Amino acid sequence: MSKRKFEIVKRETLFQGYFRVDRYHVRHERFGGGWSGVYNREVLERGARVVAVLLFDPRHDKIIMVEQFRVPVMARDDNPWNLELVAGVVDPGETPETAARREAREEAGCEIAELQKLFSCYLTPGSSSEHITIYIGRAEAPEDGGVFGVEKENEDIRVCVMDAAKAIGMLYDGTLRDAASIIAMQWFATRHTELRSRWLVSDASTPII
Repeated sequence: MSKRKFEIVKRETLFQGYFRVDRYHVRHERFGGGWSGVYNREVLERGARVVAVLLFDPRHDKIIMVEQFRVPVMARDDNPWNLELVAGVVDPGETPETAARREAREEAGCEIAELQKLFSCYLTPGSSSEHITIYIGRAEAPEDGGVFGVEKENEDIRVCVMDAAKAIGMLYDGTLRDAASIIAMQWFATRHTELRSRWLVSDASTPII
């Protein structure tokens, strides 16, 4: 991957609200030699790291996801209730792993017994600074689902528990609509059997139901 020089000529904040939008005036070295002219791009600034966790109960062979209202999806005139991974921002002083465990408790009422990192990536590098780390976590699926979330953050989150086979099928029927969920489920679909066997050994003290 290239490592060339660049220069931020100017940065200005255009909007500060739930998110921040900055305009960068930049120039950089070109692949063919020399420098580009100065040009500008707007960037949606998340300002923090983000984590997402696919929760898997190997004893019962269940996937735990969450459903919540998403305003940007509404703005596209699509069904705004989205089925997705447990996810959230890494708070100051937290590690991504600690944040993943906290979000699992806050959004799904689940304790993560084992956590495995899958990927770190930029979801939309052409427009946003958002950087996400995606995990899979071993957890016990709640029997009755439930509704969770942090009230002061206006979270209204429904827990959805489903058979692993059904969850994998959602890759192909259009149910999954966000990148993090699709990425994690694609990984899980190719490693389901191996992962379940390995995590059942880790959880051997509890019989398979």
